[in-house]
Order: sequence, then structure tokens, then C-alpha cells
Amino acid sequence: MLGDSDLKISRIGFGTMSLEPDNHSAIHLLHQALDKGINYFDTADMYQKGLNEALLGKAFKGKRDQLILGTKVGNIWRPDGSGWDWKPSKKYILSEIENSLQRLQTDYIDLYQLHGGTLDDPIDEIIEAFEWLKMQGKIRYYGLSSIRPNVIREYVKKSSIVSVMMQYSLLDRRPEEEMLPFLQDHAIGVLARGTVAKGLLISKPPEPYLNYSSEQIGSASLKVKETSDQKRGPASTAIQIVLENKIIHAAIVGIRNKKHLEDALQSLESPIISSEELEMLKQSIPVNYYSEFR
Repeated sequence: MLGDSDLKISRIGFGTMSLEPDNHSAIHLLHQALDKGINYFDTADMYQKGLNEALLGKAFKGKRDQLILGTKVGNIWRPDGSGWDWKPSKKYILSEIENSLQRLQTDYIDLYQLHGGTLDDPIDEIIEAFEWLKMQGKIRYYGLSSIRPNVIREYVKKSSIVSVMMQYSLLDRRPEEEMLPFLQDHAIGVLARGTVAKGLLISKPPEPYLNYSSEQIGSASLKVKETSDQKRGPASTAIQIVLENKIIHAAIVGIRNKKHLEDALQSLESPIISSEELEMLKQSIPVNYYSEFR
């Protein structure tokens, strides 16, 4: 169960951001995931300028009762397509949800998430918007997608969010210091993204990441591969590292092809990483901490 909601979500969530919206195989991949037991699908209104939501709407037409849909709001594309701006106003949220509902071909969203956030935002106004949508039945619950501890604390204090999505992996253990215990104490669900750290833990050549050097990344990546061996693939090991933290409700894995789906499913089906292996992996690189927005 996600936090204190009644959303019973799969331990693996399907992150849809990288799917090609006009590709028929993408719909087949979504159906495969649902058939294999993945029931949470995560998108955002800004992904492919709305085409990602439209893809999910097309793929799951007639199957809406079989899945839990999560989308996000708060960013708006510039008219010239050169980038996007942060626009977390009550007016924008109340209007943008209509577009998301239309694209997703549904009359409600299970989990509507604020796609970012700063302390300079009109937080009370934003919360009013989400509460109004909840009262109208257009959303079942709402949450926050953020890595900023100071912002997370404000929403936990002032709102009825049921979840926080945050980056978490072997290479980004910043949430462990304070945020994970804090959210657990307040019965708020945690959705982990970035479990393979942009591919650095599985196949991408080492490069600086957060406060780590290329050498440190390479060393940690090698340990992941050594631990995987014949038991499971490196991606599955990286996901298991995250899911072994019982505070994490689900790992939202970016899935673009059949191999990605297989790796995600293997993380649940292959031998569980041992406590000794887990400790060795954690010792392979110094733990990091948030330096900003504390």
C-alpha cells in the first residue's frame, strides 16, 4: 500500500518517459508489463509534450480498472519548444489536469504529483488546487516529486500528500540521512527513481556523478557487476539494492524495451541480494549527503 492510501502498487513501477509515443511496440511493451504484474505506470504532462500521456491513454483503453496511473504537473513548455518553465500555480494545475485526463482517456488520476517544487512557490495555493481536485473526484490522491528536503518538509507539514518520488540508488544515498526515516514516520510512501543512476551502475562508461569522481563510479559499478555474476543482471542488482530498503514502496524503473522490462522483473524473481553482499556494495563508495535545500 502506498503510504496511508488504498493504492496497492507493484514493487516495480513502469517509468514511461523514454517510450516512443508513435511506436506500436511501446503499446505491446506496456501490455506485457501489465500482464506480468506491474500495475503502476508513471508519466508526466511534459513528457514528449503530452504524447507520453496520450500513449498510455491509447494503450490502456478498456483496461483502466487494471492499473494505477500516476502523472505529474507543474512544468509548461514554451511556445517555441525551446524548453520549459516552472509554473506551479493553482490556476495552471486546475486547467492542466483537464488536458491530462483527455490524453489519458480517463475521468480520474490515481496519483497526481507536483513535478518539482521550491520554497518560493505559492505552496498553500498549490495544496488548495490538489485538494479541490480530490474533492471533485478528478484525482484519488496526490504526491510530490522532489529531492529537496526543505520542500518535502513543507508539504508533509501542510498537505495530505501520500507519496514522495525521489532519486535513490547506490550512487545517491542522500535520502537515507534524514528523508527516508522522516517519511516513514509520517506514513508517506516513497517511490524511488534513478535506480541505475543513468546507466552508470550497469553499462555506461564511468563519468563524474553528483560528488563522485569517474574512478569512484567505476569502482562501484565493478562491484555491482561482480555481485551480479550468474545470479542476476547488474540492472536487477541495482534495483534490488534499492528495494532492500524496506522504507521504499516501489522502484520506478525507466523501461524503454523488452530487455529493460526483463531486467526489472528479474529483480523480483532472481535470488535476493544477501546482507553481506549489500554491505559490501555500500562500502564500495562513500555515502553522500544533501548539500543544498536542507
